[in-house]
Amino acid sequence: MLFRRRARMLRWLVCGRLGPVWMWKALLLFVAIGFAGQLLGVIFNKSSVQPAARSIFSSPDAQGPSLGSCQPHTHIMFLKTHKTASSTVLNMLYRFGEERNLRFALPLGYQLGYPLPFNAHRVKGYRGPRAVEFHIMGNHMRFNKQEVEKVMPADTFYFTIIRDPVALAESSFAYYKEVAPAFRKTKGLGDFADDPNKYYDPRLRNNHYARNLLWFDFGMDHNANFSIALAERAVAMIHRAFKLVLVSEYFDQSMILLRHALCWPLDAVVSFSLNARQQKPSSIGGLSGSWVGKAAAAAAAGVGGRGGRSQAKMLPNLSLTEEQRDKLRQWNSLDWYIYKAFNQTFWEEIDKFGRAQMEQEVALLRMRREDLARVCLRDGGKPVEAHRIRDKNIRPFQSGLVKILGYELQPRLDNATKTACLRMIRPEIQYKDVLDVKQFPRAPAPAPAAQPQPGQQNQPVMVAAGGSFLRQDLSRTGERLVGGEAHGRTVEADSWHFKLS
Repeated sequence: MLFRRRARMLRWLVCGRLGPVWMWKALLLFVAIGFAGQLLGVIFNKSSVQPAARSIFSSPDAQGPSLGSCQPHTHIMFLKTHKTASSTVLNMLYRFGEERNLRFALPLGYQLGYPLPFNAHRVKGYRGPRAVEFHIMGNHMRFNKQEVEKVMPADTFYFTIIRDPVALAESSFAYYKEVAPAFRKTKGLGDFADDPNKYYDPRLRNNHYARNLLWFDFGMDHNANFSIALAERAVAMIHRAFKLVLVSEYFDQSMILLRHALCWPLDAVVSFSLNARQQKPSSIGGLSGSWVGKAAAAAAAGVGGRGGRSQAKMLPNLSLTEEQRDKLRQWNSLDWYIYKAFNQTFWEEIDKFGRAQMEQEVALLRMRREDLARVCLRDGGKPVEAHRIRDKNIRPFQSGLVKILGYELQPRLDNATKTACLRMIRPEIQYKDVLDVKQFPRAPAPAPAAQPQPGQQNQPVMVAAGGSFLRQDLSRTGERLVGGEAHGRTVEADSWHFKLS
């Protein structure tokens, strides 16, 4: 009896006070559905709103091994010597300075008055000593330290790069064959090496490319008669002027020494091989259609035409016997002396650094280069012909008999990565123009001038660069047309190779 009474009371509470059972079931079902919806919403939100991917350039590997508590150098002068991988080094300086909004001592044209000795007034925006703080100077010049010191601060870090004069002569002959009179009439470099005096006249313009080119770039008389006393004075002068002399044959080791000397992150000295040259198809040793980067000694070169077409021309013959190589060292004896001297001091610096540590850091540098190439560059980082590069703004300027190759970026890079990758492959001429516009914003272009009359003097010269045209008044910049080129306006196509001891 008591049990029945309690059962009726429970039914009354559930059905009367709290509602029918089906209502409770429905309520529980709605609660379950709502909870499931919230849970699914969280899951979908997590899958659809991912955090922004970090650029490879912001990864910890970008910094490299610790450099301690040193502070990065920002006052830097680089003597950009010819045919020594110096364009690649200049690209590093451009990147470092642009990322940090540093101010460059830029030329009025594309070189700092070369081949004349440098004068401070060749720097765009120069208004007297210390009128403007310049951080980085690195375009081609014939070195003149007294004038450089008018532009650069007292704490500036000076460095340069040199190359074996035989390899340098091979590269110089390949690129300046039609510019230097001493090279122009020879059958090949071996022919020149056998009897240089037959072709060389020191009075003729641009023959400095044919003898002791390093000596000339350092600002000295490259036609001077060799003597030990003269050569030793030159070595002492270079030692006093430059805190570091790199060697292009050991480019990666050079970059490690430079990184530690400047206290720079690893990515600042990682580079791609700029200005690689294409070998003529089916020309040498079955290397049909292959490409030759800076690791080659310019054994052959392709010839580019307009609109992607090519036209056969006589290519420079660079083959040499061992006897001819020895003759070139004798002909360039002043360069050979300073190369041997600074090659020795270079390895003394590596010994002080530690060879084991050098090997470890070179391995890291090369791995980082491979990582960045994989992220940045199409086709595994293989250079391509300029006319195949879709972005006209990064097509390398073509000069002489050699076909200079460039790179294409990977598609669909995020903005930060694309910007950093673009800096690494931007050709020298275009990069200089980008920095020029940043430092000296241009006023709106004036209305077109009247058509010049035939015979009018001092006309501006239009020079193609990266798909655009650069309009410069040669009478003001001091640059001139040489051998069909705007001298001082072409990116040199350095050749260099790596060699690990």
